[in-house]
Amino acid sequence: MARAEERWQEQQRREDELAALSAHLSAATARWLELAWELRVEGDIDDPERYLAFRCGITVREAREYLRVAEALQELPATRAAFSVGELTYSKVRALTRVATPSSEESLLELAGALTASQLERALRAFHRLAVADARRAHELEYVSYYFDDDGGSLYLRARLPAEDGTLLVKALEAARERVQQRRREERAGAAAGDETSAADAALAFEAPRPVQVEALVELAETSLAASDENRIERARLVVHVDAAALSSAGDGRSELEDGPVISPETARRLGCDAELVAQVERDGLPISAGRRRRTVPPALRRLLQARDDHTCCFPGCERRRHLQAHHRQHWAHGGETSLENLVLLCFHHHRLVHEGGYTLEDDRVGGLRFRNRHGVLSPTVPPRPPPGSAGELLAANHRLGLRIGPRTNRNGDGDPLDLGLAVSAIASVAG
Repeated sequence: MARAEERWQEQQRREDELAALSAHLSAATARWLELAWELRVEGDIDDPERYLAFRCGITVREAREYLRVAEALQELPATRAAFSVGELTYSKVRALTRVATPSSEESLLELAGALTASQLERALRAFHRLAVADARRAHELEYVSYYFDDDGGSLYLRARLPAEDGTLLVKALEAARERVQQRRREERAGAAAGDETSAADAALAFEAPRPVQVEALVELAETSLAASDENRIERARLVVHVDAAALSSAGDGRSELEDGPVISPETARRLGCDAELVAQVERDGLPISAGRRRRTVPPALRRLLQARDDHTCCFPGCERRRHLQAHHRQHWAHGGETSLENLVLLCFHHHRLVHEGGYTLEDDRVGGLRFRNRHGVLSPTVPPRPPPGSAGELLAANHRLGLRIGPRTNRNGDGDPLDLGLAVSAIASVAG
């Protein structure tokens, strides 16, 4: 009898520790989301989603969802407060942020405390399905618009589509994303195994490549153009009109995309590193003669360049081997020669970093290349890894924050069977 009592007490201790640690994890996750949001808003990081994914060992999709929740919590103070003290798990908070508003969150928090996480998810999904009026409103409000920003450096796309049309677009984007990811996997297929591969992958994550979704959208556009016979020849051609003065110095001069906005001279220099060139003489803005078309990097020279650089981007740790561009270390518009000594292979992302991103190249002592960012800091080959943690450190950190967390802190619901109709009615009464 005494042994059975001891076993029961030991089981109870484990259950209490399990529940308490769960609440501690929730509180730590809330703090983690706050830091991630501050990093996105105030940090000097070009791609916070990819940096967060690398630095914390999660996928980009997870990082994107975490940042969505963090943004929603900025408008939900009560939910944020309950999350920060471990009363709500991340699963419940994630579900609430899809429905809750500042006026409805207090009532929804009561419902979240009474339901389990899976019951809350199910009730909220049912509420969405029953909102028939929203479907009619979605069709009435559908639109697509686009415009170039004032300086012409970016194209802004905005759209609102009904769920069924939006799903079709998402499926097309997902298919394009799969093609992009497959291409990237093939590019890494020849990389060396072991620690060297890990270092390369870590460096790629630190200096993140072009976001997959962005590349997928561009591929979707290219695929659409390729489907038309009349556009097949011109689909991959981007025409830039740039004056010699703008290209070779900081002086005035035209620099613009054909059928597009004005671009910076630095962007024009990047596009002109390895492209077809046609010299055209104009008078009063009208062309009067044009020279022969030529490439800045002849095919024979490009083969030598690829052999020297092993068909790989030269940025430290980058293993991309396809769609590489020849970069002039001293641009030809500034008097640099189109020679093997003055050329280096770079992928699209790192080529853009060197031009618009303010990175510079320099020779190192052993005949290689070093890259410095715009602040003069050398880019590391292997960025720092996340530090190890422990449950004791987590508890101590939460204690220092003044949190009093125990086995009953987490409002995990009572576990009774879900009355779906009652739950949906409760959601509708507070969420509209």
